[in-house]
Amino acid sequence: MAEVSKYTGQIVFGLDIGTRSIVGTVGYKRGNDFVVIAQRVKEHETRAMLDGQIHDIMKVGETVSRVKEELEEAIGRKLTEVCIAAAGRVLRTITTHVEYPYGQDKEIDQEDIYALTSAGIERAYEEFLENQKDEEMRFYCVGHSVVRYYLNGYPMSNLEGHKARTVGIDLIATFLPEDVVDGLYKSVELAGLSVANMTLEPIAAIQVAIPERFRMLNIALIDVGAGTSDISITNDGCIIAYGMIPIAGDILTEAIAKHCLVDFSMAEKIKRDAGEMETVSYEDIMFLPQTIKSSEILGVTDPIVRDMAKQASDKIKDLNGGKPVSAVFVVGGGGKIPGYTQAVSEELGIAKERVALRGEEVMQQIIFEEDIRKDSLLVTPIGICLNFYEQSNNFIFVSFNERKIKIYDNNRLTVADAAMQAGFPNNGLFPRRGKALNFTVNGKARMVRGQLGEAAVITVNGNIADINTPIHANDIIKVSESTAGAEASCMIGELPESGDSIVMIVNEKKVKMPKFASVNGSLQSNYYEIQDNDAIEMLSYYTVRQLTEFMDVILDPRMNIYVNNKLADLDTPVYENFSVVWTLSKIEMFTPQSYEEEWEEDDEYEDLDTPVYEEPEKEMKSVSREITVLVNKVSVTLQGKEEYIFVDVFDIIDFDLSRPRGKGIVTNLNGRPAQYMEPLHEGDVIEIYWQE
Repeated sequence: MAEVSKYTGQIVFGLDIGTRSIVGTVGYKRGNDFVVIAQRVKEHETRAMLDGQIHDIMKVGETVSRVKEELEEAIGRKLTEVCIAAAGRVLRTITTHVEYPYGQDKEIDQEDIYALTSAGIERAYEEFLENQKDEEMRFYCVGHSVVRYYLNGYPMSNLEGHKARTVGIDLIATFLPEDVVDGLYKSVELAGLSVANMTLEPIAAIQVAIPERFRMLNIALIDVGAGTSDISITNDGCIIAYGMIPIAGDILTEAIAKHCLVDFSMAEKIKRDAGEMETVSYEDIMFLPQTIKSSEILGVTDPIVRDMAKQASDKIKDLNGGKPVSAVFVVGGGGKIPGYTQAVSEELGIAKERVALRGEEVMQQIIFEEDIRKDSLLVTPIGICLNFYEQSNNFIFVSFNERKIKIYDNNRLTVADAAMQAGFPNNGLFPRRGKALNFTVNGKARMVRGQLGEAAVITVNGNIADINTPIHANDIIKVSESTAGAEASCMIGELPESGDSIVMIVNEKKVKMPKFASVNGSLQSNYYEIQDNDAIEMLSYYTVRQLTEFMDVILDPRMNIYVNNKLADLDTPVYENFSVVWTLSKIEMFTPQSYEEEWEEDDEYEDLDTPVYEEPEKEMKSVSREITVLVNKVSVTLQGKEEYIFVDVFDIIDFDLSRPRGKGIVTNLNGRPAQYMEPLHEGDVIEIYWQE
């Protein structure tokens, strides 16, 4: 083993947790180079991982521990933090655009770029949640790539140092399910490690395999592992897409196992030997020695290799807008399968020279202090380490209402972020109003808002907080849901329009009358409780009948009624400043101006609390009679008058009109709505009650 560097500064520890093996790499950045101090590889003893996903966390954790221990022995120091990558087996991607205006020219620095990128990630997460169909499955953002920056609306590769009024960003964010992320975190935690950075395997691989100077070209990268083939596409200097197909080297191993009647481990050995020798010797499950020509092995795997190449090529075209790329770089152990690169070129319809394995030629700036052969297998492990310098996107754990949750850390987390990740209802954070009351007044929509409830009670580590309080790893957050206030309520008398009045001249006296309210076609008092969707009309007139009722005037049926000097009846409307006169004799025509001076001298309104009874101008003899009517199923006798009208009943029955006990009074005569001034007859059936 080569002598290990005595470097004592910050080092990066990266783990490539693959389906067949775990590769641990320790190194550091030196100028433009990355120096690998030590690297160790351990294969899984069992099939603890399938298709890039951890199935046996304990077994994977044990293997991680062994890799860590060997690296610690090699470098002479303890390792506590690690960078990891996830395969894109159930990868979801969101491409989004964000702009930020400054209002005036501002020189853009690294902090501005970081804030813009963070805003892009947050926007992508919001869009992802909006499009998420399976609400039961929770996803985490595990990586992102900047597709393009914009300076005042124009594409720009680097914003730093430029002056801008507006900056923008196109960004691809990638998401994986919670169980995939949790499995990776748990396996390294079992080895005594915490995650410093997490990315995707295709993002890590592209760090090494396609340097920035090549990204102007339309190139695809295929990272062929054991369980998945991860794909990424570059063009115009940017990474424009990520994808994955759930087929890779293991499917070939399984085919060989079935053909040679061996277990998975022996089949993996046969697959490797077939690429290096003409004849392979092995022992089958019956413990019988066997030999097989490599050409026979290739004959077994060739249809599968072609299917893998077709699926990868179809995915590349799908990610590249329906057309092939100009070239394809292949990395990973599965990419070494004989015939794979040629099959990809044929499926894409490009020259076979433009599909090639990438290994030593893309590692010119990778320096190994140990005797390690530069190979395509090392592209992703080293890319995981390099990604640490590109973006630090680890997760933190907090306790939210006694439940442990993991949150993507953008260094600006608040209580609101934790609530969103925990699935806490957004309206449970803010005071809620009770149900609003909607109705119309004179045809115009009106709404009375419900009362505000109590705000959510929030504490962070026992201290009073709010939704904008910053949070950090291991904080204890408790939120008591906000409450809704009382439902809206309103009476007719509380409407501004109810304060208006109508002035009339009644028997040469100025009288101020409150406006009537018609609710859904029925007259109601100021004590009426407005209901949802009520149609309220504030009437600008009285009929003579309504006027007499409100003034408690009982008119002799023989009286003449005049409105504005014209003979009228009880149903004649009386508007603002109209004159009304009732008398037993005829009167000469007159106008309000004839007694205008009198109003000016004594501008007092009629006291409506005093009943007004018109005395006949001359004594008249009348013959009284009795009638019996049924009021609310009780027999009542009216006496002392020659004729009786409906309002006479109120003189006999016990019915308090001064204390409203409902929305309004229901008055029926012989099964129909009654008019207060209409005549009564023997045997009439009357109903009078408060409407609930």
